[in-house]
Amino acid sequence: MKQIASEFARFSAVGAAGLLVDMAALCVAMELIGLSYVAGRGVSYLAAATFTWACNRAITFASKGSGGQAGQWARFLAVNSAGGAVNFAVYLSVVAAFGSSGALPSRVDALLPYLGVALGSLSGLLFNFTLSRLLVFR
Repeated sequence: MKQIASEFARFSAVGAAGLLVDMAALCVAMELIGLSYVAGRGVSYLAAATFTWACNRAITFASKGSGGQAGQWARFLAVNSAGGAVNFAVYLSVVAAFGSSGALPSRVDALLPYLGVALGSLSGLLFNFTLSRLLVFR
């Protein structure tokens, strides 16, 4: 049980760092490249998922894991797609529910995609930890 708690703490810390990568990539995708909040989120999710896979491989589950990196990365993306779907649904819900309604000041409205990323990341955390531990880093 101690090992699981320790792994969950490291997985959560990696996830928090991944959240920053996600938000930075979303900002670049939307503000510099000009992608929509949906397309930008696809780009940022892939960047964050790749970052968290690499960190979890090296930090959280360093004593586990088998196979080549490419196969493990693909398994990580596939397995975490369930949590990713929850994450993306929460993101879209936040942006759709509050975005461009005119009820919020424009500065707050501009931050909604990032709030959506944060809430989406939290919503997928337990899903992704459990599936990663059981199916990716065994």
